[in-house]
Amino acid sequence: MIDVPLSALELALVEAGQSATAALEPLSAVARRLDDLGYRRLWFAEHHGSPAIASASPQVLAAYAAAVTSQVRVGSGGVLAPNHAPFALAEQFGTLSALSGGRVDLGVGRGPGALDPEIIRALRRGAEPAGEADYHADVDELLRHLGSEKVLPGGVIVPEPWLLSSSPAGAEVAAERGLPIAFAHHIRPDNTAPSLERYREKFRPSKWRSEPYVLLCVETICADTDAEAEYLSGPMNVLKSHLLTGGGGDQPMLTPEQAAEYEFAPEMVPQLEHFRAAQAYGEPEQVRARLAELAKQTAADEIMVTVPVFDAKARIRCYELVAGEN
Repeated sequence: MIDVPLSALELALVEAGQSATAALEPLSAVARRLDDLGYRRLWFAEHHGSPAIASASPQVLAAYAAAVTSQVRVGSGGVLAPNHAPFALAEQFGTLSALSGGRVDLGVGRGPGALDPEIIRALRRGAEPAGEADYHADVDELLRHLGSEKVLPGGVIVPEPWLLSSSPAGAEVAAERGLPIAFAHHIRPDNTAPSLERYREKFRPSKWRSEPYVLLCVETICADTDAEAEYLSGPMNVLKSHLLTGGGGDQPMLTPEQAAEYEFAPEMVPQLEHFRAAQAYGEPEQVRARLAELAKQTAADEIMVTVPVFDAKARIRCYELVAGEN
């Protein structure tokens, strides 16, 4: 039994041989099902220049999801501060909040969201890559603009700001500003414990939160059987192997059939198994027990699952099983 709220992070994954349209078109059905299942949040990530990911604009995707749902909170997980003017972000998410009855989360991240230097420069309009001081300044400016009458007049419900983190340093940025934190356990699980310890130790109450609040994002593949979950996990395992070997993450996402034939380098196997052990894979009872265990171990207030599977029906089935609908 998972005793904390459940949320979802969508990436709009693109399978080899498919188009971005094929990845984006099912998102309305995914959003409606999450709404029906009672998930608390549906967030979209920001990625650029990847043949495997179509979520380039969380703002647009969140607006699309808000239009077809009535209860689930929608937002970014996250928009990447170096790529956007803080005032523009405040306007965009404030407008979405006004249109959706205040169901909006503004999750902010640090990275550029791309590996290609040309794309990074284009996103920055030719400026140099943002440094740590730039990131801090952008976050502080954004927080100042949220709720300002200069952004939108007339008392619009302010989007809820979050900071995304995958390290103790990032966790401290959230703590010092009194913000809720979304921790990327699905990216750097070995950093989870020290980062959350730092966050709680350094937390300063603010107008945003009086106490620390932790959302833990976990890579989750749940299917009716362990064998099916294993089969569905293949394409993301191949992508991870490219990252771990320094081959870059901008690789096509194989089909499950292609991934099943992929031969991993021997040194990759223990690394992938180490990562997998920190996440949640398998049949429903096993996955729900693992998510409950992670929530307890980290004292997380909320669990966000990210399901790295192209097939929308399989993702929806995963969301259903995790929520207890067998």
